[in-house]
Amino acid sequence: MDDVEQAIVDTVRDFVDRDVRPVVRELEHADTYPEELIEQMKRLGIYGLAIPEPYGDLRVSTECYALVTEELARGWMSLAGAMGGHTVVAKLILTFGTEEQKQRYLPRMATGELRATMALTEPGGGSDLQALRTIARKDGGEYVVDGTKTWISNARRSGLVALLCKTDPKAQPAHQGISILLVEKVPGFTVSKDLPKLGYKGVESCEITFDDCRVPADALLGATEGEGFAQMMRGLEIGRIQVAARATGVARAAFDDALRYAQERESFGKPIWQHQAVGNHLATMAAKLTAARQLLLHAARRYDAGERADLEAGMAKLFCSETAMEVALTAIRVHGGYGYSTEFDVERYFRDAPLMIVGEGTNEIQQNVIARQLVARGGLR
Repeated sequence: MDDVEQAIVDTVRDFVDRDVRPVVRELEHADTYPEELIEQMKRLGIYGLAIPEPYGDLRVSTECYALVTEELARGWMSLAGAMGGHTVVAKLILTFGTEEQKQRYLPRMATGELRATMALTEPGGGSDLQALRTIARKDGGEYVVDGTKTWISNARRSGLVALLCKTDPKAQPAHQGISILLVEKVPGFTVSKDLPKLGYKGVESCEITFDDCRVPADALLGATEGEGFAQMMRGLEIGRIQVAARATGVARAAFDDALRYAQERESFGKPIWQHQAVGNHLATMAAKLTAARQLLLHAARRYDAGERADLEAGMAKLFCSETAMEVALTAIRVHGGYGYSTEFDVERYFRDAPLMIVGEGTNEIQQNVIARQLVARGGLR
């Protein structure tokens, strides 16, 4: 990163320490949407980090973007989640969109005036994206969309949805019949319910339905039907890097709290970090967190090189999320009974960490992706 990007990361770190951490416990426990914090994120330019001129002010490297995401998640994972899908949609439009689509959406997305999310998962489909049941049939100059999507973050507050759907249900192989439609909130589009969650509080995750929902033909991302699956797979590379960064941020917060507590808490006449069991916990947490961060940055640099990064992004997402879960649990061990108390933050990290294990493609799916790419590339190089 250059000095400008480091200054951006430092600014976000200051925002988290000054404005997020003092209020997060109250907001999270009340499951309150963080309106004021989101507005501050807009003013800081966080929603435009992936959008270059002439549509935005500054596109940063993926390494910088990952570190900004990590800082947000260190404060509250929900804040990082509130801009994750938005960035994937921005990248999709920037990479595959028509010039008209770029002009129409990207300037407003860069300021956060227009927020976006993506809609992939269906109630009965999970990670099997080729088994989509959401259909978009052509009717003159429009697509008519019918179907249901679930676990859609920011569904109520996003004005644009990148919808993965079938425009040719009979296509073989199935992925050749899949397209992405850029759908605004028009008649027939309904946010049907909010889903209750273990963690990831404050930011909504919803089920959305499309019932005879008509969108113009130029809502098709790009100019050609049937390219949506490949487009989304590229989009998920940055999405998985973002989820890995969220996980690393949660792990950092858990480790920082555990390290501080282990120095403040005394038992048998000395700080508990001096007891070998606790010291070993801290050493292992630090080593795994450092390894996770290096995998994250490696994936970010691979992505910026313009090379296929599904192996690296999958490895980062897999390792960082599993590390976050392990570090969060160990932080509870270090805190003892206080770790189970809602008066301390470590219980929140333990509730937030599992989302990164199952989100953006489960870790079992990541292992499949990694194995296929290892064979295709002839192993590690």
